[in-house]
Amino acid sequence: MGAPLKEWDVKISRGILTGCNEAFIIDDAKRQELIGQDPLSAEIIRPILRGRDIKRYSVNWAGLYLITTHNGVPEKGIPKINIAKYSAVRKHLESYWKHIESRADQGDSPYHLRSCAYMEDFSKQKIIWGDISDSPKFALDADGVYSCTNTAYFMTGNALDFIFCYLNSPLSEHLFSKIGSSTGVGTTRWQTFTIERLLVPRITPKEELEFSRLISKMKQGGLPINDINRCIYALCDLSRKEIEFIENSASSS
Repeated sequence: MGAPLKEWDVKISRGILTGCNEAFIIDDAKRQELIGQDPLSAEIIRPILRGRDIKRYSVNWAGLYLITTHNGVPEKGIPKINIAKYSAVRKHLESYWKHIESRADQGDSPYHLRSCAYMEDFSKQKIIWGDISDSPKFALDADGVYSCTNTAYFMTGNALDFIFCYLNSPLSEHLFSKIGSSTGVGTTRWQTFTIERLLVPRITPKEELEFSRLISKMKQGGLPINDINRCIYALCDLSRKEIEFIENSASSS
């Protein structure tokens, strides 16, 4: 049928672990306050998604932001954030000093997030999803602006438009039900080591472009999701009986 996702030219990473969400994750009111005190604050405050914010084909952003005082990536020539440059952010973090100083997940100082070798990947186009869900819930971040918490995963690499469509399909849901692990309460763990085992059909460059076109049409509101699924079924040469079985076994969410 295809090749395991781990054999594709993609990379799966987990979201950021702050060690103290109340200090590093802020709402828009606090963001505006910090920028008002020091306009430079905007340089290191970025929108953030939690696993619960990610839906099937889309996101429901809760208006939260991450203070990205990252620890740098020396091997890639990326210096850590100089907290002295951001007075308002520094003062905000110091108001949580007892908590950020004692946390295990920190960088070179309590002001910094733990080291993350793939920090720059958050700004790339990516597929994002929550680690626990009752059905496939994958969203595509085409703008490269969102980070995500440790309750979510994200994928960068090639052929993302097609992989995004495939992962959200009833076929993907059916296949993953055979390899994924359950939480025991009706939800599934969409973790790296299992999702990498998911068989994904190989496609030609022409077929890849077609799925990109379908996504563009979907964003414009002119394409029902069922049309995308039908293209996937045709790609896999599924019979009507096989399609009915797959769709009947998939969740309705």
